[in-house]
Amino acid sequence: MRRLHEQYGLDVLSASILARRGQTSSEQVKFFLEQELTYLHNPFLFDDMEEVVDRINEAVAEGEKVCVIGDRDVDGITSTALLVQELRSMGLDVSYQLPEGDDPYGMTLSGVDKAHEDKVTLMITVDCGISNFAEIAHAHSLGIDTIVLDHHISGNTLPPALAIIDPKMPGSGYPFEHLAGCGVVAKVIWALRFSQTDFYREECLLLHAQPGHDTIIIQAMRIQNLLVIDRVIEEVNPGLISVSQSKVLSFLSCGLPILVLDAQAELVQLKQAFGKKVDVHLVEMRPQMEAVMPVMKNKGLFALSNLSRAIKYSSFGRDELQVLYTLFIAYCMKRYPSLDSDYESILDLVAIGTVADLMPMEDENRILVKRGLKVLTQGRRESLLPLFSMQNLLGKQLSTSDISWQISPVINASGRMGKPSVALEMMLSTDPGQAEELAGQLLRLNKERQKLGEDAWTRLLSMAKESFEASGSKLVVVEDSTLSRGITGVMASRLLKQFNAPAIVLATVGEERVSASMRSPDSFNAREFLSRFSDLFLDYGGHACAGGFSMDVSQLKVFKQRVMDEIDTMDCLPEEVEEVTIDCTLPEAYMTPDIIKVVEFFEPYGEKNPPLVLLMEGAVIENIQVMNNKNGSVQHVKMTLAFGQYKWPALYWSAADRIGKDFDVGTAVDIVFRLGRNYFRNQESLQITIIDLKPTA
Repeated sequence: MRRLHEQYGLDVLSASILARRGQTSSEQVKFFLEQELTYLHNPFLFDDMEEVVDRINEAVAEGEKVCVIGDRDVDGITSTALLVQELRSMGLDVSYQLPEGDDPYGMTLSGVDKAHEDKVTLMITVDCGISNFAEIAHAHSLGIDTIVLDHHISGNTLPPALAIIDPKMPGSGYPFEHLAGCGVVAKVIWALRFSQTDFYREECLLLHAQPGHDTIIIQAMRIQNLLVIDRVIEEVNPGLISVSQSKVLSFLSCGLPILVLDAQAELVQLKQAFGKKVDVHLVEMRPQMEAVMPVMKNKGLFALSNLSRAIKYSSFGRDELQVLYTLFIAYCMKRYPSLDSDYESILDLVAIGTVADLMPMEDENRILVKRGLKVLTQGRRESLLPLFSMQNLLGKQLSTSDISWQISPVINASGRMGKPSVALEMMLSTDPGQAEELAGQLLRLNKERQKLGEDAWTRLLSMAKESFEASGSKLVVVEDSTLSRGITGVMASRLLKQFNAPAIVLATVGEERVSASMRSPDSFNAREFLSRFSDLFLDYGGHACAGGFSMDVSQLKVFKQRVMDEIDTMDCLPEEVEEVTIDCTLPEAYMTPDIIKVVEFFEPYGEKNPPLVLLMEGAVIENIQVMNNKNGSVQHVKMTLAFGQYKWPALYWSAADRIGKDFDVGTAVDIVFRLGRNYFRNQESLQITIIDLKPTA
């Protein structure tokens, strides 16, 4: 904790919470402290990225027709919107395919045939495709190239695509595997934009020489697409080494441009090391760099290393060549706003898709979502403004919980109700009137989905209880031929919560096909379980805790029997007790309005980064108010808490039955809580949400 405080200048409270959460490596801390886009991983770390970029640029040059194939969930819809928008801005003729009605997930043979009829020559899958072997082979046979942009786990056999970008694919080359589908698309968009700059595929060398102890230390690195592909360091005793023996000079003599910050100073060091006859042509970068980064003016690399934030996280320590490298990346991105300030404008949809798909809020997802929330709060995408207005989100500082509760369920509803193109067309719309009409349609679809969900829940619950008992409390399997295919995932999630056991919900599509969703606890791998029945499926896929599949109705009886045989060999899952981990006990002196800064430092919250849980001991309840509750269930409680110098408004959900038993006005209590901002009648205030309380001992 002390190291975090001293090395990164963190306040003591934030440093102690980071340490308690195990976020102590420089790489982990970086993504909490930084939000510059220069800290994102380079898309060209993906092995196939150049092939993807070149093939799309070729399609632009040849005037080809391109078809984007997406999925019906929020991640799939945002991924499709991002790529369609970018490709159209490049001048391409772009169509799209999303699973409408009861269409199966991912690419389909009929979809490939339709694309062929439409004279499409390049298909790009987003948030799907990694398991579409037969469909991609069929496209190939028709002369259609396919690029797969996916983030799902690949099977044993990869599809015969022209190129695959998938961070979960073994050997992808990418250092972070938990990008959402929209995150993968965002990486491709950045790479496409980079391919339009002077730096694409161009190799160059960066050089820096500095005095050591009676020596000259010379370093150089070779760069392509802003990636270091080779590096050399040599410590030279002046006069003791000939030019022909130097590995640095050998490294420099490859005919590539040698970029330096100060050519004159570097030449002085080289001549001191090798004598006056050394002949190296250096390209001075200072004027160009200072033009886009005025903060560099008249500063050498040593001074800049003291200012550099990036150097704090470097595994090379305070290495001046590393400083030059990070400055060079920043220079390239500032010189081309399409890679930096303009690129930020696509991150609103990346934030929505990443949060909706429950991706871990760690590593570069933190920057993508943080910057995306900023764009959403500023309301830069006009096509989203009508929806935000209808959801009372305009003028509010948006958070991941706003996406989870107000935005993604509405977008999801269009896919679940078989009309994902309603949400997609809204995102792509340039007509405010049309965007408003489509936003209204989305809200109506969401109400319809909610009603279907409640009706289905009433029907399924008794079936689920029987199944749970029949499986020895190991699994829930329910089947309903009247169930809408679009709500199987919602029902499976509710059943998982109700029974704390893996749940499979089967719906019959038409009379020939079964479509199903599975949800499971963290301790059970849904995708691995489904893989045991893959011979019965038309297709299947998913993550560790969520999966889906479809199969012929004729296989249903065999599937159900094999599932029962399989669970006979399974142990019961351990009972999952709901535990609350307290991040920090707050002394009175710390419980001031400034504590919200600590809470917001850890945002964005999400998977693997839950909201802070705080504890105050000995708060006094000054007043209590029971809130009206229309449906007659346990009522909620509003109260005012006095702690230290401040009084705090607090909410305690479903706790009215505890008044007079566990607490009352005047009681001193220990309170476990979360803190957030409340927006009521355009007034913003801080509000405590109580998780639990007990009388102070």
